[in-house]
Amino acid sequence: QVQLVESGGGLVQAGGSLRLSCAASGRTFDSYAMGWFRQAPGKEREFVAAISWSGGDTYYADSVKGRFTISRDNARNTVYLQMNSLKPEDTAVYYCATDLGATAQAMAVMGPLHEYDYWGQGTQVTVSS
Repeated sequence: QVQLVESGGGLVQAGGSLRLSCAASGRTFDSYAMGWFRQAPGKEREFVAAISWSGGDTYYADSVKGRFTISRDNARNTVYLQMNSLKPEDTAVYYCATDLGATAQAMAVMGPLHEYDYWGQGTQVTVSS
């Protein structure tokens, strides 16, 4: 069993930055890949970024590449999403998730429609213009 809790969301002006955190508990954190997803109002959930269990491999959606950075601290059982140069279209609820048997690359390919083992409750990010 894995519990995921996101934090760090909020209201920011366009061009600003936020760092989201996803704290995991319940199972050896450094044994599985992690992903970030988001869902904007009226839109389907979409893949944002994924990171391998070691942190050595990362994958990004084209829409965030160069602006967002995913990282993890296995000692703290936490994965982060540093979001810079935020745009109004980044407004969404951001979720972390994991599939204990999937690689980060697989998460990037499968996207949010895959049946992930665990999801967090989400954190709201609002970017004003």
